[in-house]
Amino acid sequence: MRLNRRHLVLGALGSGLLAAGGAAQAADAWPSKPIRIVVPYPPGGSSDIIARSISVPLSEALKQSVIVENRAGANGNLGADLVSKAQPDGYTLLLCDVGALAISPSVYTKLSFDPAKDLRGVTMLAYSPHLLVVHPSVPANNLKELVALSKKSDLNFAVTATGSAPHLAGVALERASGARWVYVPYKGGVQAVQDTVAGQTQVLMNGMLATLPHVQSGKLKVLGVSKGTRMPLIGDVPTIAEQGVPGFESGTWQGVLAPRGTPEALVQRLNKELIAIIRSPDIRSRLAGQGAEVVTMTPVEQDQFFEKERARWAKVVNAAQIKLD
Repeated sequence: MRLNRRHLVLGALGSGLLAAGGAAQAADAWPSKPIRIVVPYPPGGSSDIIARSISVPLSEALKQSVIVENRAGANGNLGADLVSKAQPDGYTLLLCDVGALAISPSVYTKLSFDPAKDLRGVTMLAYSPHLLVVHPSVPANNLKELVALSKKSDLNFAVTATGSAPHLAGVALERASGARWVYVPYKGGVQAVQDTVAGQTQVLMNGMLATLPHVQSGKLKVLGVSKGTRMPLIGDVPTIAEQGVPGFESGTWQGVLAPRGTPEALVQRLNKELIAIIRSPDIRSRLAGQGAEVVTMTPVEQDQFFEKERARWAKVVNAAQIKLD
């Protein structure tokens, strides 16, 4: 049977319309089963706190169960890899520190996935600056005193995970201020905080959301905040930039990502629902009371942010010669 060009064109158009119709029907039917939010860190950290804050209202908005699953390991890369290889159907999402994810390609010589190619942004949710804290027994009340102390006494700096954003923030601060730390690596922020509270390590930089409660209870002493301007919640605490390191800023950026190939309609629906949830007065005020600011983005803006962070931290990683297999 011979087909002329007109038949082929019409056939191609028909196939395209059928595919588009199928995608639209799939989007309309979504979600028809529980949605899984993978947090690639242990329970209790900033990402876990936010994931559990949004899971119930997201379930209510979508009329479907939303399950938070902690898949810790390899500085968040284990959980991120799992999501990157999941079906791009909107049922498996990643909630993590987007800045930390952007660091991984520079730190690790081998990654089983490419964050930029295998994942796509859905929306940013919140920003929590790093707090520079010490054990209360450390005889320093500001950055200048801490730097001077570090030059005559060994100070153990608790690293939430080698190559993590708090680790690189500590490296950047050390290089900019002239401080000297002895880095002690942990497998997660919770354990790093606990050991600093116990006095086994003396210095820590970590997200404000997970660290502030220990400052408020007097178990940790805060010396600075890594933000361009002071935080209203702790307005008497000077920024690190104010203390002789101009322009210094770092923090944790919690955001949601999906496997590359997830239908645009689903990504946009998730973006809309998540922004409405995180901006709700209840959650916004709750996060503000813990030291986190609501920051939202479109999927495109989040992808652009990721690329900027990737380039920014690559310079720090290369200067410090930090490499992991």
